[in-house]
Amino acid sequence: MNPLTAQSVDLMIEARWVVPVEPHGVVLDHHAVVIDKSIIVAVLPIADARSAYAPREFVELRDHVLIPGLVNSHTHNPMTLLRGLADDLPLMTWLQQHIWPAEAKVMGPEFVRDGVELAVAEMLRGGTTCANENYFFPDVIGATYRKLGFRAVVGLPIIQFPTAWAKTQDEYFERAGEVHDSFRGDPLVGTAFAPHAPYTVSDESFERIRVLADQLDIPVHLHTHETAAEVEEEKSKSGLRPFQRLQKLGVVNDRLIAVHMTQLTDGEIAACAEAGVSVVHCPESNLKLASGFCPAEKLRKAGVNVALGTDGCASNNDLDMFGEMRTAAMLAKAVADDASAFDAAYTLRAATLNGARAIGLEGKIGSIEPGKQADLAAVRLSDLETQPMFHVISQLIYAAGRHQVSDVWIAGRRKLADRVLLDIDTTAMLARTHAWRERIAAH
Repeated sequence: MNPLTAQSVDLMIEARWVVPVEPHGVVLDHHAVVIDKSIIVAVLPIADARSAYAPREFVELRDHVLIPGLVNSHTHNPMTLLRGLADDLPLMTWLQQHIWPAEAKVMGPEFVRDGVELAVAEMLRGGTTCANENYFFPDVIGATYRKLGFRAVVGLPIIQFPTAWAKTQDEYFERAGEVHDSFRGDPLVGTAFAPHAPYTVSDESFERIRVLADQLDIPVHLHTHETAAEVEEEKSKSGLRPFQRLQKLGVVNDRLIAVHMTQLTDGEIAACAEAGVSVVHCPESNLKLASGFCPAEKLRKAGVNVALGTDGCASNNDLDMFGEMRTAAMLAKAVADDASAFDAAYTLRAATLNGARAIGLEGKIGSIEPGKQADLAAVRLSDLETQPMFHVISQLIYAAGRHQVSDVWIAGRRKLADRVLLDIDTTAMLARTHAWRERIAAH
């Protein structure tokens, strides 16, 4: 390095491999990622980086692959505090007889805050740097993400019945506007409308959402076609499948983040592709609740943007995006009857750049490219479970686990260092978690 000509920067990370995701399927050997003021400045061979840049902080990852931070495109993170509460039950029994009653007893700002903090700790230790959130008290959720320096799109909930968050439809929309305004321009926290599902949201509310989403330029994050029973119920009520009803209401467009989508016709898949809909595949939640199988490979082949999400800990029961990637790839092959379906490189893309695209952050995150935010995860691949090494991306999807995530950065700020969380008091967090366990179990 020539100190007279080298450019001063905040951080240089050298890694055995870098998988930038864009270009697709590329693995870069012995490369460095150069970061300044939260932005990726350059991705280049280590020798070239050492000649051109003078970093104030230097990190060497000799046995690691550096990937974009994973994007959990659908989750209910306060529900980490309900993990394992009601397992091995069908969806509507689980939801109506167990989850909703439990939430009614404990839901409030403190429950939401503590659940999100536990979720952030878990996500960081699993290489996830961004979440697309869907729950009540979005003001508290967003403030907690902001405090912890975690990137998120926070859902503005709309549902047809009263909750602790709002009592009337007008109040849901009024509070949604207030929360959106409070995070306008925030570097880490954005918003999306989050109508719960077609069976819990009226035509009038969907029409209001369509207009407001256009005005505010935000996505619409919606559970739909999660089960066959949901589809049949809508057909008996309106004579339409839920997706047809959404089309009629003008909601099917490039703002729509359609979650689950286990019950789809070929015509609906084509319509998603034409309209620019993003589909979030939550394979482990769908499997655990026996909801059905998302035709992920059909969607991919049709040109639909397919992202991945964990769903909430009450139905999964974790926020492990490495597990989700492996399950998604395996399940897609079985459903498509094609061993080449949903290959490893595409699966990683679904968990990174496709997720960023779904939530409107494709220009900021999801790949390791100059000009993007430095949201990064380092995965140690020297463990015996990931040896010998033939194909880096395949090893990430089919052999690696979240326990191999060593370091994480969000906007260039280190959040996990050699498996240690830097900005979270885990002792105090776990004490609050145990207190919630006692309170919830008492009911």
